[in-house]
Amino acid sequence: MNKNEGNNKRGGSRPNNSRPSSNKPKPAMPKRAQGPKKAKPTTGDAAPKKTANRAGGERSGTKPVNNIPKPLKSDDIRLNKYISNSGVCSRRDADIYIQSGNVKVNGEVITEMGYKVKPGDVVNFDGTTLTPERKEYILLNKPKNFTTSNEDDADHRNVLELVRAATKAKIQPIGRMDKNTTGLLVFTNDTDMIRKFSLPNQKSAKIYQVTLDKNLKFEDLEKISTGVTLDGHRLYVDEISYIEGEAKTEIGLKLRTSNVKVVRAIFESFKYDVLKIDRVSFAGLTKKNLPRGNWRFLTEQEIINLKNV
Repeated sequence: MNKNEGNNKRGGSRPNNSRPSSNKPKPAMPKRAQGPKKAKPTTGDAAPKKTANRAGGERSGTKPVNNIPKPLKSDDIRLNKYISNSGVCSRRDADIYIQSGNVKVNGEVITEMGYKVKPGDVVNFDGTTLTPERKEYILLNKPKNFTTSNEDDADHRNVLELVRAATKAKIQPIGRMDKNTTGLLVFTNDTDMIRKFSLPNQKSAKIYQVTLDKNLKFEDLEKISTGVTLDGHRLYVDEISYIEGEAKTEIGLKLRTSNVKVVRAIFESFKYDVLKIDRVSFAGLTKKNLPRGNWRFLTEQEIINLKNV
């Protein structure tokens, strides 16, 4: 496994009753980014479909059926999405507030699911007028001595200091990182995406480079590759390997979870002390051309990839 290796492989979490296809550790192989599937184009020469009439015969033509709903206007937006875009809660939580009668549009209480907000409408959420923010997505290569915790501590600072100049939006990091963990951290004000990556069964892979206090025994590496039981829960490891060209204290680990505490717990359960953890890949994003302590905005394609993993 290379230091800056990324992986855009899409796939679901392995069910609890399944086992890895092989007990041998495999190196992580880079994959090409996978965007959304493109719809197949239709040709103008295609013959119109025929439908049966009441008499059992056939008639040609492409007249739309009357009960097909008309598409929404591009300027209209569903009320729950409007609330989510304002950064106060997720769409699912917004539905609960709407049903409870805590949302008004132009002064009127709205409890209808699927209600559409039009340009110029004034939306009041639990007594506060909302102003939707533009969605922002920022990637940071986090250095040491910064943490995602909001607790005051003279020994470390909050990671938000590093991206403060990027936007005025109310962004927050996806997942947690302690002050000693470095590497990729995504910030956004997209509450739906934050919630998605916090779910235990989310599908995207993360790659960590772990530095241990002593060489990792090959038999321990093989045991970890088959999965580890932590606090009564079985955790499957996608891949684990020694880092090419480095000492055997340098280990590459590929997991679905974004919880860095799990990475540390895996090796501590085999009596190794973890000296460093560096996240080198997050859901296909890598540290390429992003020095430590620097940040950049995600591209449109990268955002699409994150939403589809």
